[in-house]
Amino acid sequence: MRTKLRGLTDRAFTMLAGASVVLLAAALVAILGPMLWTGSGAIFFRGTVEFRKMQVELFERGDAERLDVELEQARQVRRPMYDLLDNFKRGIDTSGLEDQTKDAYRDFKSQLLHQTEIGAITRERENELRAIARRLRNALLDAYETTDKNEALRSLAAVLDYDGKAELVGTKAERFFELAEGYRRVVETVDLSRREEYAAALQQVQEIVRELFGPRPDEPTPELDQFRYGATRWDQVERLLDDLLWEDKWVPAGSGEPMRKTRVRRAEFFAGTRLAELFPLVEENVEAMFLPRREVYWQFFVDDSTTGHFHGGVGPEVLGTLLLTLLAMLFAVPVGVTSAAFLIECTSENLFVRVIRTCINTLAGVPSIVFGLFGLAFFVLWFQPAIGVESKSSILAGSLTLSVLILPVIIRASEEAIRAVPVSYKQASLALGASSFRTFMTVTLPAALPGILTGIILSMSRAAGETAPILFTAAVAVGPVPESILEPTRTLSYGSYDIATGDVVGAKVPHNQYGMITTLILLVLVLNVGAIVIRSRVARKLRGQ
Repeated sequence: MRTKLRGLTDRAFTMLAGASVVLLAAALVAILGPMLWTGSGAIFFRGTVEFRKMQVELFERGDAERLDVELEQARQVRRPMYDLLDNFKRGIDTSGLEDQTKDAYRDFKSQLLHQTEIGAITRERENELRAIARRLRNALLDAYETTDKNEALRSLAAVLDYDGKAELVGTKAERFFELAEGYRRVVETVDLSRREEYAAALQQVQEIVRELFGPRPDEPTPELDQFRYGATRWDQVERLLDDLLWEDKWVPAGSGEPMRKTRVRRAEFFAGTRLAELFPLVEENVEAMFLPRREVYWQFFVDDSTTGHFHGGVGPEVLGTLLLTLLAMLFAVPVGVTSAAFLIECTSENLFVRVIRTCINTLAGVPSIVFGLFGLAFFVLWFQPAIGVESKSSILAGSLTLSVLILPVIIRASEEAIRAVPVSYKQASLALGASSFRTFMTVTLPAALPGILTGIILSMSRAAGETAPILFTAAVAVGPVPESILEPTRTLSYGSYDIATGDVVGAKVPHNQYGMITTLILLVLVLNVGAIVIRSRVARKLRGQ
């Protein structure tokens, strides 16, 4: 009976352990799966012609001749969209039309003055034509100013009555008729009484169009890289296209009920105007406007990024993370293993040693931000000036701070690994005449090495992913690739933190933030796998395999 009960207990424990492993694996998949999937979007995606343009201009990568052909194809499809925007804007924002009308009047006056000077017309004829030009100018300005459709049409008709007059044919005054005819077409389709409403709505449309397609071909190139290109990825196109076609509005749900948010088509607001044609035009031709195709942007891991991580990759962040992690391990591992060896081999269990171990255990639980403040006060503000280095954030200060952070873990892991070595190993070495130091270096340390490497692996993972300790000591959000360990650096952990907390520009490209996190996870996995392989080889060697 007791044997059966023991068997049931063993099987129950085995099942419970297996279920725990399965649950742990499921939790990892649930947490990391969506993150890795989204992060992979920084590498595998449908790139637009704007992406290929950005690659050629920023990184000199791609076929420039083929790109020129694609850009011209896209411009041909986009041109009717810009024409619709320009035509509608003339009826809403008349300040530009007013300037053109005044310029036309000045040009006509200059032409008349020149003709008078060369004797082509008399002074009296010049004055008569100037009077006609003033009437045309004033009628156009009146048409621009009024919000009454009928009044605007009457003013425009007064201008167009002069169209074809012999005395104005072939003169600069013909510009008045072009402006009047263009504005008449606008007035016939736009409710001028809603000019302010249309202006606000048009502003929103123009902002989305600019973000979607980038600067217009006739505009100067913006200084900032983030404004030089439109949507570089198809998922960005889909999001911005949705913003262009739809808008959220708060509408009354009923008498005495709170307002509710609903989505309505923007085209409904512009119904009856020429601009209403823009929305189906973009929706039906969006692929021809962007020419998307599949991209594998593996250069994400090596490319530099533009301001705000809007374009480019995480090359400097990867380099900075590696430098900080490896230097921290370089400082911490010798000190940690030596300290553990001293506590085990060179001391007895007394009050002083117990106090030291208590301090080590306490340090292991101290919040990482405390180590960051300590690093700022000690390494940045005191240690660096003491050795003749400028007091500023640097890779040196950050790696030293991280080494202090991970030191308790290395010490405790090394202690347990050394303590686990059978005493018979040491006794056999000492019996053969070896000294205590030689025994430790040739017998105890190699036997404890797999356990020590386990602590190193855990410490390395923590050092690579920490943000708070390097916040004040090493990391910067924007900066050049460091040329020495005395300069600050960008890192993956701080870069993703910067985007998440304060970078409005970077928040528009979340795939880059998730791409940073995914890269950090992959980097830690690569470092861990490398350390695990080394540990496995050491263990096999110790077993004589």
